[in-house]
Amino acid sequence: MRKLLAALVALAAIGIAAAWATSPDPKGNLASFEEAALDPGLAPMREALTLARYRGADGRPATLLVTDFDATAVTGIPLAALGAAATGNPLRDLASLARLPDDAAALPAAPRVTLAYASLLPSAPGGRVHIGTGTNFPEHAAEANSGAVFQFPKFGTATPARATIAAQPGILLDYEVELCMRFDHDIASLADFDAALKGVFLCGDFTNRNALVELADPDNLDSGFGFSDAKSGPGHFPSGPFLVVPRDWKAFVADARMATSVNGAPRQDARGGEMVLDFRALAAKALGDMERPRFLYQGSFHPLAPQGKIAADMTLMAGTSEGVIFTPPTRGDMIEGVLAYLGSGGPMGEAGLVEAVKQRFIANELAGGHFLKPGDRVAHGSNHLGDIVVEVTAP
Repeated sequence: MRKLLAALVALAAIGIAAAWATSPDPKGNLASFEEAALDPGLAPMREALTLARYRGADGRPATLLVTDFDATAVTGIPLAALGAAATGNPLRDLASLARLPDDAAALPAAPRVTLAYASLLPSAPGGRVHIGTGTNFPEHAAEANSGAVFQFPKFGTATPARATIAAQPGILLDYEVELCMRFDHDIASLADFDAALKGVFLCGDFTNRNALVELADPDNLDSGFGFSDAKSGPGHFPSGPFLVVPRDWKAFVADARMATSVNGAPRQDARGGEMVLDFRALAAKALGDMERPRFLYQGSFHPLAPQGKIAADMTLMAGTSEGVIFTPPTRGDMIEGVLAYLGSGGPMGEAGLVEAVKQRFIANELAGGHFLKPGDRVAHGSNHLGDIVVEVTAP
């Protein structure tokens, strides 16, 4: 009997060892890419107006109508030179003018201003709470094993198109590229959304994956736990150089292409037309979830928006596409976690089984070295929204 038991134990050990040895070890999610290379350019004025924000000679925020750009600088006409009001809000500045021509050739030849990217202000509004969106692209939803779009408050002010983010020791830092929208006035109803002047811009959404592993409910990503802590903080919200005001926002967003590369290697590539919910549907979803403070952030609960509406200083984010770094724990992670749990005393130890698996998974991912680290360069590109370049630094 003892020999049979020993044989069974040996067989089980061999099976576990084989399962561990043959476990996959992904270093990120694969993405599909368009055959044509990304070809950045300004949207024709008959389709959209391209704005940029900068500080004028008086130190106050000013708005530029962009007429040209290259890899180092942006050229355009100050809206104030065309008679616009200086409100501090680029959409309101634009709204103070009569309709601009559909052809750039009809614009006055002067004055023209050329600005380096480093002198541009964020295209995002200046608030410190924004509405993030999860799993709004089908392939990314599959990566995350999510069956529905969800939203959460993202805390922190936006950074400009040339920025840095510190990779903290022990943290799994991930990237995401997104399309974002802002408005010229507060949105408290869909009638407000329909009437609003809308600006679209490129943005990034850096993620602390440790916080998601430790706090989020994988069976209910809309639980309100994990995402605000994971996606908030200094440098987590870079925004592109351009704020584009489309004549037809639906058509423009559907065609908008966004891409990510890390150290020159392509990672993400998608178009807005792939979104499950468009911006109007995202606004409707957000407006229906304003009352209850159900989102955990830094130990306390918050509503989706502090004023019960999408304020003009908030961004409505559309979510990212496939190709992020994070992948769920593998069979090998789970086996190692169970063994660590048993080795620390099992039910008699301090850590539970689930916590042991989580900690082993995080340790393995850190050891793999495939998350963002100091020296990496993350670039988000687009066809008509400009690009973002973020240098990952040491803390």
